[in-house]
Amino acid sequence: MREQEGFVPVGGPHGPVEDEELDATTTTGELELEERQALRRVPGLSTELTDITEVEYRQLRLERVVLVGVWTEGTVTDAENSLTELAALAETAGSQVLEGLIQRRNRPDPATYVGRGKVDDLTGVVLSTGADTVICDGELSPSQLRNLEQRTKVKVVDRTALILDIFAQHAKSREGKAQVELAQLEYLLPRLRGWGETLSRQTGGSGRGGGAGGGVGLRGPGETKLETDRRRIRHRIARLRREIKAMRTVRQTKRSRRARNAIPAVAIAGYTNAGKSSLLNRLTGAGVLVENALFATLDPTTRRATTADGRLYTLSDTVGFVRHLPHQIVEAFRSTLEEVAEADLVVHVVDGTHPDPEEQVRAVREVLAEVGADRLPELLVVNKTDAADEDTLLRLKRAWPEAVLVSAHSGRGIEGLRAAIESRLPRPAVEVRAVLPYDRGDLVARLHRQGEVLSTAHLPEGTLLHVRVGESLAAELAPYRTEETMAGARRP
Repeated sequence: MREQEGFVPVGGPHGPVEDEELDATTTTGELELEERQALRRVPGLSTELTDITEVEYRQLRLERVVLVGVWTEGTVTDAENSLTELAALAETAGSQVLEGLIQRRNRPDPATYVGRGKVDDLTGVVLSTGADTVICDGELSPSQLRNLEQRTKVKVVDRTALILDIFAQHAKSREGKAQVELAQLEYLLPRLRGWGETLSRQTGGSGRGGGAGGGVGLRGPGETKLETDRRRIRHRIARLRREIKAMRTVRQTKRSRRARNAIPAVAIAGYTNAGKSSLLNRLTGAGVLVENALFATLDPTTRRATTADGRLYTLSDTVGFVRHLPHQIVEAFRSTLEEVAEADLVVHVVDGTHPDPEEQVRAVREVLAEVGADRLPELLVVNKTDAADEDTLLRLKRAWPEAVLVSAHSGRGIEGLRAAIESRLPRPAVEVRAVLPYDRGDLVARLHRQGEVLSTAHLPEGTLLHVRVGESLAAELAPYRTEETMAGARRP
């Protein structure tokens, strides 16, 4: 560790909740995890830049990387935490982190991100460690990328491209893959560039001499290969946006159908790797993928649950957030994030073992505000308490007295969390007493599933129910309503 140079060590909602809608796409987390681990990247592939004749699309092949960050504000601990998180992102993408470098500056250098003298130090570290990639802890401009690559002679990747690469690896559903591709193309478009003669190569030609021209109908100045690729990318972006818009309509239709049935929805949100999927598995037995990696979950999973008094509600696992989440991701995944915005309650999961959980909460609430979910009721849940030290837990209890402390791994505090969720669910607005004929067992079942049954009794003419239900279900009960009390009714 070279402290004088700034080097720091880095370590390696709403249902109808039909079975076919919530359970048909179930994939066991064990199989998905086994598949993901079997597709790890092969180390040893060189990514040194060469003069190629085609446009470089920045398809990432990260193997041996050096991290570099610019510390502009906050404490040195904040800067080290940020670089440690970048190391975790790099390892999730399949890289081996060799070294980390932080420079203290008022703002990043507009030409090379780090100071020009520091670029020489960075080049020396790349040579001494045998690294083939440099990852910067920020979003670089096209000129910064080009200048750094020319100086270091290896590929340079910024934080945004790294996160997009992880998303591309982990996307499984058709919607998730389309969202990731859209985000990647929007990031790539202003950074598209060629090497060598590609910058001026044209698809047309004058048709003169040696058959070098394009032939009949293709003579003329034409357009450069870069222009052709930009045009193709714009067309692909437009097509992806249309596809995602159609998928959003399907998602909205499902939400509308669930809302009509008045099924409360709970969205599990939080920082990446805070244990959201583990919590969903513990609460519902969903069996979704659980992995100690960042952004292991991209595709939302919805499962049903039942309160102690028999009311039905849904729990949805969502994509994790991270500080400085690329705006391309937020925009591309907006239709998915709307699942959170349309929920009745947000269960905000925090990693109790993280060195700066307060910063995690701030980053998550910032993204929730972008999708309009900051107005929703929030239940703060501190997870991984079995691995957190007592001093940290006491500090978090003082900071968030209303928070629920749990361990999804050991099961500690899960029953308290379940009770806290149930107490915050919206209750049906209309209170009704009705006598239902015994041949209307289907309606009785719906009342138990969609409403809150306060009391039940059996009369000769039918089942007497005192319930709280939504307005639409209350209208169906109108022919059976009664103002009689429960006195004298025979108890079951």
